[in-house]
This record gives sequence, structure tokens and C-alpha cells, in this order.
Amino acid sequence: MNFEQLDIIQPILKAIKRVGYTQPTAIQKGSIPFILKGHDLIGCAQTGTGKTASFAIPILQLLEEQKGDKKGVRSLILTPTRELAIQIDENFKTYGTHLKLKHLAIFGGVPQHKQVAQLKRGVDIVIATPGRLLDLLNQRLISLRQLEIVVLDEADRMLDMGFVRDVRKVFTQIPSQRQTLFFSATMPPEIRKLAMELVQNPKEINVTPVSSTAGTIEQGVYFAEKDEKLPLLIELLNDTSIQRSLVFTRTKYGADRLAKKLSSVGISAAAIHGNKSQNARQRALSDFKENQIRVLIATDIAARGIDIEELPHVVNYELPNIPESYVHRIGRTGRAGAHGIAISFCAEDEKKELKKIETLIGTKIAVHSLEASSLEEVKPDPKKIKKSKKRRYWPKKSKKAKDQ
Repeated sequence: MNFEQLDIIQPILKAIKRVGYTQPTAIQKGSIPFILKGHDLIGCAQTGTGKTASFAIPILQLLEEQKGDKKGVRSLILTPTRELAIQIDENFKTYGTHLKLKHLAIFGGVPQHKQVAQLKRGVDIVIATPGRLLDLLNQRLISLRQLEIVVLDEADRMLDMGFVRDVRKVFTQIPSQRQTLFFSATMPPEIRKLAMELVQNPKEINVTPVSSTAGTIEQGVYFAEKDEKLPLLIELLNDTSIQRSLVFTRTKYGADRLAKKLSSVGISAAAIHGNKSQNARQRALSDFKENQIRVLIATDIAARGIDIEELPHVVNYELPNIPESYVHRIGRTGRAGAHGIAISFCAEDEKKELKKIETLIGTKIAVHSLEASSLEEVKPDPKKIKKSKKRRYWPKKSKKAKDQ
């Protein structure tokens, strides 16, 4: 099946062909026809499967075909993070380049005056984080009375980040007669309960098993204690053929500290997390995409807002305490059918998290190893970093491990 068979209008077809879209992904093939027919929808698909296009393309088409003299915000996309809001806004720009529909991303962390000025000039589509949107609604600087289509994107992440109350407040200020699209990478009971509060007689699309990982991603785990992780990471990054690696930590402080330590040994790195200014986050992401830095270190909040073509490696420096976050983290690689490698470091006190992850994804993660002696040779900053002790669970490097 191709996009022409989905009855996409020519201006959008022209735009998506320009960026190389030929055949729709499973979530796009399943969702677009139902959305174009006006149905409410619940879509469950893992990250990296083309979920944004599955709602952005039909929304643009519906608004274009029914525009008439309508004014005001006609479609709202709620998303949990600034990075995702910006990314979705860029996608609307790409798909709607031959249309006259106006779109705007609004989010916190930056002054609101530019966003308000654009709203006053007229906007058809708003992509928003819940907090900033509620601020503007409370100030009566935005109206959702003309809303026709609303999307709740990354619903499970909304729950993780404590935004569900804000989401419910937003929904009290939009028309009851509307088309509602609900997307989530996972569908635990509490997320399904929320979905059924917001949608009416929905069509449901499940394109992959819940919380599965893409088959294009090669997964592995190294057992390493906390003081061994930095030398291990440096040893892996000594492979200069690895141009870019995305590394995840649990905390903002840990991300900043790791970035400084890598920089101190000549490995260009930057951290991205919620405490960074919007400009700093965008600059770090841009530098990473343009190969100005080799390593981008992120927390889970930033995990779903990072969309980078040909990202070969993801490293879980620390395992997440929420197993679903592992799926979202490693989903940054192996996208659009490309091969990716996801490596995790697991300390003794993280083994319970590893077991939960393996239960969730339904498979055992392959155990890799490096000789402890090779790590002892890594001396990035002897004054700050403890040497690794020899670990009995690191056997001699096998031929398979050497080949990797």
C-alpha cells in the first residue's frame, strides 16, 4: 500500500514525497483512514513507528477540506515535553508546506510574549505542553471554543510526569462535540481508563505488542558497579567509528556530572534535561545532530523528544526505575528500519530493574563483557575517578565480543 491509496490530497502527497515517504507504516496505515472518516481513535504503537504522521497528515487534510471561513484554534495536540512539541510542530511544517494552515508550538521555559503574539495573529493548530497551555487559558489569552480535533500524544508519559490532572482541566475547556485522538506507546490499565474518559466510540489500533522493542535494535547489558561505569563507557567510546552516542542517566545532576567527566578526557559531550534553558537544550541537540559533539546525555523526560536520523548507539548508563522507559530510551535508535545498538550498564542494586525490563519486553538481554584489566588501563582523571576493581563476572573477551 502507498499513500495515494489512503486518499491523501495532492498538496500533502507532494510534501511527504519530497521527504522520501513512499509507503505508510503500520500505525499510519491503520489510523489515517479512520481519522479521515471522523472517528475517535485509540492508537497504541511504540516509539519510532511514525506515530506523529499518523495524526498530523489527516488533521491537516481535514482542516484544509473544511476550512471555509472558520477562525481560531481548530486542532490541539497535547504532548508532555518541550522537545516533543517542537518536533511535532516541525512535522506539521513539513507535511503542510503547500497548505495555508498556520501552526504553533507553545511550551514553558521561555517568555510567553512571542507565543501570545502569534496566537493573536491567528493559528489553526496548536501543539502544547499542558502547563503553558493552562497558563494561557487562565489568562484568557487563548480560546479553544472552536476546537474540532484534539490529540493526546504520549499519554503514558503524561501519566508518568504527573500531567493527568492538567490534561483533565484542559478537556473541561474544549467542546464536547469534537474528534479525539489518543496515542500511547503503552496501554496499562490506568491509561486505558483515561482514554475511555476522553473518547467516544473509538476505533482502536494496536500495531505492535505493548512495550515491545524494535527488532532492528541489538540489545546488550554489561554488569558494572557504579565506580566501574565511567571507565567502561570511556572504553566503549574509544571506538572512534562510533560518531554519536545517546547516553541516559536517571538524574539531572548525574547527566551534568557525566558530561563534565567525559569532556575532561577529550570526549565532546553535553547534557540535556529539564533544568536546562530552552536555548541550551536546543543548542545541545543541534550540535549533536550536526556531529559537533559525540555524546548527548539525557534524562528520561527528554527521551521522547529526541528524533535523530542514523543514531547508531544508545547507552543506558543507569537503568530506569520504570521498565517502560527502557523501551522509549532505546527507541531513539533502530528507527525507520535502520540497525541500532542499545547497551545497558547494570550494577548489583539495579538487577531488579533489569529483571522487570526483561519481563516487560519478553526477552533476555544478551550479556556482554570486557576484561577488567582493560578497564584499569582507562585513566580519564585519576584524581576524580576511582579505578575499577577486577570483577570475576567479567570473563576474558570472547571472539564474538572482540568482533563487536
